[in-house]
Amino acid sequence: MTLKTGDSIPASTLKTMGDNGPKDITTDELFSGKKVVLFAVPGAFTPGCSMTHLPGYVVNADKIKAKGVDTIACMAVNDAFVMDAWGKAQNAGEILMLGDGNGDFTRALGLELDGTGFGLGMRSQRFAMIVDDGVVKHLAVEEGPGVEVSAAESILAQL
Repeated sequence: MTLKTGDSIPASTLKTMGDNGPKDITTDELFSGKKVVLFAVPGAFTPGCSMTHLPGYVVNADKIKAKGVDTIACMAVNDAFVMDAWGKAQNAGEILMLGDGNGDFTRALGLELDGTGFGLGMRSQRFAMIVDDGVVKHLAVEEGPGVEVSAAESILAQL
């Protein structure tokens, strides 16, 4: 079942890069008592994700945070090492890069994308959400291959 506006974020654990390697971050740590913009991409270092989606959030991070957002997080069904390297390559210092390596959180959200036909395995659909204290206030899932409803500019307009 796909997550929808008004739902609570399901409990899960993601990975981020710490000083000594990958470290766990629970959805409770990420969302509890905070306003968070979480956007997800099908894959780090892929063309649409690297040329449009992540750069939009990098450029607009200050504007988004000025709207009361505590954390901007980018997630993909990739490991923490890949997400960290991609964030560094994209100058995404203001973005929390999250790996959902096994796709557990993506599956819990009901937002999986079958990329097996492209040799990518199961991935995340391209989406963005605004979450306030663990409750989804806005969810934008891309219907096609472009970056429109989940783009930083679209989410900024919803804040």
